[in-house]
Amino acid sequence: MALYFAFGLTLDPARMTELCPKAKRIDIGRLPRHRLVVLHGGQTSVVRDPRREVIGIVFDVPFGEMTLLDRQAGRAQKLNQPIILPGGAKRALLHVAQGAGSAPSSSDRQLLAKASRAAGLPESYIYEIENGEPAPRKPGTPLFKAPVTSLSRG
Repeated sequence: MALYFAFGLTLDPARMTELCPKAKRIDIGRLPRHRLVVLHGGQTSVVRDPRREVIGIVFDVPFGEMTLLDRQAGRAQKLNQPIILPGGAKRALLHVAQGAGSAPSSSDRQLLAKASRAAGLPESYIYEIENGEPAPRKPGTPLFKAPVTSLSRG
């Protein structure tokens, strides 16, 4: 089994079950210092951005089904990145497509927002998908949450 970070249309539990029936949802994860982009043709990817984060779902995918995700991702490069989970950071695979990002169409935004809602992602992130900018924050609210660790000092 391998951990996989889904951040595009594979967020939708029905779509992920269709692609990888034996995959198990672990939890919501965050890829800090990146932002979501829509490429030509509606494909999603991530690019570096020190002030943003991509929120997605971490799945435990059997190795035999990982090839199905590879095929669905096309020419996208598969990377192994640290993803922040509620219990701390874990490394997970994700597909990153190369190409010039474009302004997503309203239908692309609606499809991504629908998949994000079905996955139970935070409304503030769904606002960002729908509007192309981060949700307004209260002054003094930190940009990122620090990872939680179970280490005790003593």
